[in-house]
Amino acid sequence: MKKRILNSVIIICSGLLTSCKTDNVEGIILENTLVVHQDYSENKRMTSLIKLTLNDDSEAFKQLINFPTGGGESSYNLGYVITQIIYRIGERETIELIKNYDSRDLNLLQGMINVGLEYGDNDYDGKMDETFIKDEFPDLLKYINERK
Repeated sequence: MKKRILNSVIIICSGLLTSCKTDNVEGIILENTLVVHQDYSENKRMTSLIKLTLNDDSEAFKQLINFPTGGGESSYNLGYVITQIIYRIGERETIELIKNYDSRDLNLLQGMINVGLEYGDNDYDGKMDETFIKDEFPDLLKYINERK
């Protein structure tokens, strides 16, 4: 009986922690697939990194682009988070944030931007945008290419 009660308490607490995960951070949307594959602590860490990045924290942005997603659709969703941030803070500020990144981080960032633009809904019209970095962020692309 005690074991059954303990198991019930664990299940209820797990459900509460799962339901407390965040899918919107100051207007930055975390798609369902990304959130579902995170545990509570990963979600809180991502939430914190997004907030710090929006407040010009270069190290937080680096950690965010390197955030483990488990691959697949979650990686595309992280790319969408990245592009939303860039739209919000602008190309110039993004370039300032990435000034000290090495070529590995810049390559990863470029890949994230590519998938975020193609598969994300950055104009919030309910469909994938299918846009390209050369059209949306030409200054950022030029900067990344010069630094690689």
